[in-house]
Parts: sequence; structure tokens; C-alpha cells
Amino acid sequence: MTRAITTWISGPVLRARPDGPFRLRESVTVGERRLLGEVIRLARDEITVQLYEDTSGLRPGVEVFGSGRLLSIRLGPAILSRIFDGLLRPIGDPRDPYVKPGIREEAASRFRFTPSVRVGERIAPGFPIGALSNGTGFAQRCLVPPGHPAGEVVEILGPGDYLDDETLCRIRGADGTLTAVGMSHEWPVRLPRPVLKRLPSDEPMITGQRLIDCLFPIARGGTGAIPGGFGTGKTVLLETVAKWCDADVIIYVGCGERGNEMAGLLAEFTEIEDPRTGRPLMERTLVIANTSNMPVSAREASIYTGITVAEYFRDQGLNVTLMADSTSRWAEALREVSGRLGELPGEAGYPAYLSSRLADFYERAARVRTLGGDIGSVTVLGAVSPPSGDFSEPVTTHTKRYVGCLWGLDAKRAQARFYPAIHPLQSYSLVVGQLARWWHTTGCTRWQELRRRFLTLLEEEAHLERMARIIGRDAMPPRQRLVLLCAQLINQGFLRQMAFSENDRYATPERQAVMMRLIGGFIEQAERLLEAGIPPEILEEEPIFRRLSRMGEEIPEGDWDAFAALDRELATTARRLLDAAREAGSAEAT
Repeated sequence: MTRAITTWISGPVLRARPDGPFRLRESVTVGERRLLGEVIRLARDEITVQLYEDTSGLRPGVEVFGSGRLLSIRLGPAILSRIFDGLLRPIGDPRDPYVKPGIREEAASRFRFTPSVRVGERIAPGFPIGALSNGTGFAQRCLVPPGHPAGEVVEILGPGDYLDDETLCRIRGADGTLTAVGMSHEWPVRLPRPVLKRLPSDEPMITGQRLIDCLFPIARGGTGAIPGGFGTGKTVLLETVAKWCDADVIIYVGCGERGNEMAGLLAEFTEIEDPRTGRPLMERTLVIANTSNMPVSAREASIYTGITVAEYFRDQGLNVTLMADSTSRWAEALREVSGRLGELPGEAGYPAYLSSRLADFYERAARVRTLGGDIGSVTVLGAVSPPSGDFSEPVTTHTKRYVGCLWGLDAKRAQARFYPAIHPLQSYSLVVGQLARWWHTTGCTRWQELRRRFLTLLEEEAHLERMARIIGRDAMPPRQRLVLLCAQLINQGFLRQMAFSENDRYATPERQAVMMRLIGGFIEQAERLLEAGIPPEILEEEPIFRRLSRMGEEIPEGDWDAFAALDRELATTARRLLDAAREAGSAEAT
């Protein structure tokens, strides 16, 4: 164990004079309380350490002890369905409500182990040696950790209940050395876990929100950003996605959020029922809570802790969704530590390496073939809190460079109780072409065409709204009034969802495709009627317009007959209006 003596300290950063060799990113402990830190800079006769705990009371002369290993967290089956701080230390125990400083050992948990290998088999890193369960209904697997040598199984325990720190298997390598494998192992948070191959992201992560899935989809294993000012619904949207998305494991990283907001979110997460199983959603959820009153440097590490945990579950062949709320607070932590180090500031005071740090984080999202041959994925959603809702500030600007889709939240929509408050003209998705084939197999062969048509009408509506406020809608030409009517139907009947409605709070891809086709059919019929001289207001007064606007709330999931009846009613209404227009034209001609 190497040792150093503190010579200078400022906030979460200290400098020390080493008596032995240290390495960059090495984990260290400081003082009698064993405060956790990390070496972030090396000089000839000085090391710089970033501390992840409150440094009150530290002074020059305090000893720093090196661990000889990189800053790491312990990964295992016991981390699921729990709440941790930024360095994966458990919090939330009602018997111990305060977060105590220093490294502390956690009591081992017991799990049911069922072996899947036998003595004499040859296995390699990433291969499963058995299944794990603890009675929650969510099964996990015990894998040979990456970095372990391949070899022959010489010992494997039989089925039974074991502690997560026990040795379950021993492997003899090619050189004759024995390697022990248990349920848990340590892994550096800043080092991506290896995979066999990165796969193309050609299928969407379904969220059940029509505005997202149909207009701005995110690929499974892709990346997305959710920028929005205060009160626009970032946290609510993340909660909705966590509940309804088709992911196996949810990891929520509360990075620098307010303590009261985080406490409310934790209370809601523990009460949410998993719609897939009927059991508590928390059974397949992990929460990393690092609020704004916790040490600022731990906020910076919490992002890497979350993505490392996500990769651990990905390696078991699971689909993981990581939600970081918010990366703006994480960037503020970078800015504060950079200022303590005396580094030259960049735009808005952020360090010059902000862009590369964001890239390091988002590039760890992927759909992969694991070392064990399974297919798993990590999908990353990062909330951004730009000051005053300014999307041109540095964190939002740099984030746009590395994400595949952006869901821009709009304050006016949020104030109008429009949910989700995603502005369709401030959002985008770069993976639409890759996902078109998936939508075709779902039955929506016109998905790209309808999506483009919807967005075009919404853009035209934005240009016409100002004119409508000035001269009045009735004074506008019929073609422009039709654009406003169709855009109104798209907004109210398709993009808006009622979170309190049993029918409307979630929509399967099949249901979304049917609704999309119905609204597309309405637009086509409305244009035909306009060519026949029928003004848009006539169609707006028909019952079919109201039924299309309310079909999300009124038609339950799976009631395809009701959707078919709507389609027939639309065709009948259009035919009746056309016939009436022809009869009126014939009467005038005679």
C-alpha cells in the first residue's frame, strides 16, 4: 500500500506528496475516516486527488493511502431493486437515515444458485456458470467476469442458497493457475466492459408514447437527450418511460437533482406496479441517488457508475435502459472541479474537455453480442436542464452531437397541459431509416410516409398560427384552414396522451399503427372533399372528427373492431358529403 501526505486542499480536490508509486485513476482513501478518492493528475513529486465525500475537517498532513487498483464498484445480484449513492454504496435504510462518510463493508446477501456447467467443461470469460434468484421473480445469471482466463472447470457447487461473496466455481487456466468465480466481482467504473461485437440498432425501444415511438423513435441500444427548462416535465417523462418501455432492467441516475424532488421520485418508484408482471417495478429497477447537497465530485462519478451497472446487466443478455437526470448537473460538477484545478475554462466556464466526456459516456450505449454469445443492449436517455430553456447553451449543443434522437420539451406545451410536452419542431430522430423495416413488419407499411406527412402539417401549422391570430381563422383561404384542422387532429387525437386514462396511457405499436393510418385516411379524405368545394368546417362538424380526436381514450387496447368501425364511418361520411356536394352542384347547374 503506497502512501502520500496532503500538502494542499480546496473543496473536493487535494494535493499530496507521495512516498511511493501511484497510478492515474487509482482509488485512494484519505484520513482516519477513509474518505474515498481518485487520483486525477500525476506530477513528478505530487499527486492530485478528487474526493467523493465531504472534506470538512481535512488539513495538510493528512495521510493518503493508495489501493493499487482503479476506482471500482462491486457488481453482483444484490444491487438490483435497491438505492445507492454515486459510488454504489447503499442508502435508504430506515435504521440508518444518514449517509455516513468513508468506505464501509456491506453484509452479504443470500441467493439461490443453480449451476449450468459441470466439472471438466471448458469455459471462457462472459460465459454463465449458473442461474441466480432471490424469490422476486426476476432471474439473473452468474457469469465468469471479463478479464478472467479461460480454462477448465475443476470445482462447481451444487444447487443451494449461498452468500454473494462465496466462491461458487474454480477454473484451472492453461498455465495451471486456479481462478475463483463467485456471484460478485469488482469492475472499474471508467473502463467499458468488453463485448464480442457491436450490432446495428435496427429495432426501436418501445415506450408506449405515440409522439415518441411514431415521430421520434429511439433505437434499442441507442442514445437520446431530453432538454427542457424548469417545469416542462423531464422527470415525469422519464418515470413514464421507465414504467412502460420494453426494457428488462431500469437504471435511474439522479445526478445533482434537488433532494425533495429525488425523495418524491423514490417514493413513487417504490409504489409503481410493473405493468408486465403485476409485481413492484422496483424489483427490476436500480436507483442511484446523488442529490445536489451531496459532494459535487461524487455527482461526476455517478454517471459512470450507472453505465457500468448497465453494462453488467447487458452482459447477462438483458435489455437495459439507463436514465440520467440530469447531465447538466453532471457538467456543473465538471466545471467546479476544473475550477479547483485551475484549468483554463471554455465556453460558459465549462472545461474544454466537456465534449469528449459527453462522448465517452454516450458511446457506451450499444446493442451488442456479449462475450457469452447472447444479445443485450444499453439504451441511454440523458435529461438536460438548460438555463432558461436555452437550447444553444454548451451542454445541450455538445449533447446533440452524440445522441441519435432529441425530445425537446416546450414550456408552452407543458403549461397548456399537453403531455408529453415534446415540441415536434424542436425534436428529431436520426435512426428513422434504420427502423422503417421494423415498422413494416409490424403492419404499418406507410410509417415513413405518414410520419413525414404529420411533421409537414405541423410545420405548416406553425407558420399559419400567427396569421390566424392576426386576421382570424375564418378569413384564411380554405387550403390553409384545412392545414390547421388536420394539424389540430394530429395534436389532439394522436400526439397528446392522457396519463390518467386506462386506455390512453400506453399504446402498443400495433395500436399506434392503426391510429396513424386512420388519421392519415382522414387527411386524404379531407383533401378530396376540399377539391370538391367542401370547406373544412363541414367535416369538422361531423361526429367522425370528434371520434377520431378521442379514439385514444375511448377505444381500449385490442378492440380492433372499433377501429375498423371508425374507418368505415370515415369512408361513409366522406362519401355522403361528396354525394351532397354533387347534388348541390347539379341543382345549381339546372
